[in-house]
Amino acid sequence: MAIRNIREMGDSVLNKKCKEVTEMTDRTRELIDDMFETMYEAQGVGLAAPQVGILKRIVVIDVTGEDPILLINPVILETSGEQTGGEGCLSVPGKSGIVTRPNYVKVKAYDEDLNPFVVEGTELLARAFCHEIDHLDGHLYVEKVEGELVDVEAEEEE
Repeated sequence: MAIRNIREMGDSVLNKKCKEVTEMTDRTRELIDDMFETMYEAQGVGLAAPQVGILKRIVVIDVTGEDPILLINPVILETSGEQTGGEGCLSVPGKSGIVTRPNYVKVKAYDEDLNPFVVEGTELLARAFCHEIDHLDGHLYVEKVEGELVDVEAEEEE
């Protein structure tokens, strides 16, 4: 396992649509392990493959630090409700913004053995599902920010 470089806003790879994973290879398994390690090292709650420069539909999420979720080829099946709150991104370091997202999200995805499953989440997990799946289609949360991006450091001083 290795820590990978996280691509930052302005890197064209973050604006590209990712390709579906059609077979599980040793390289893809290594990528998944590296993504989890990179996410934890950066103290994030989610990471999508394009954020480490790989255009594959793979997302890792862990909103509690103890419940890792792997989503391969994720598709949002259902959403409901609404939540508005602060959001940040490992690819937009030092910034945050207010974003409205669904409060409930149901996702169909595939596990490491390419077996299909469905997972549901509310609140932060729902937000993470939407945020990370957006990355797979070349979108950053800054496109949805209500108002201005703010510096995280300035916000912490207040």
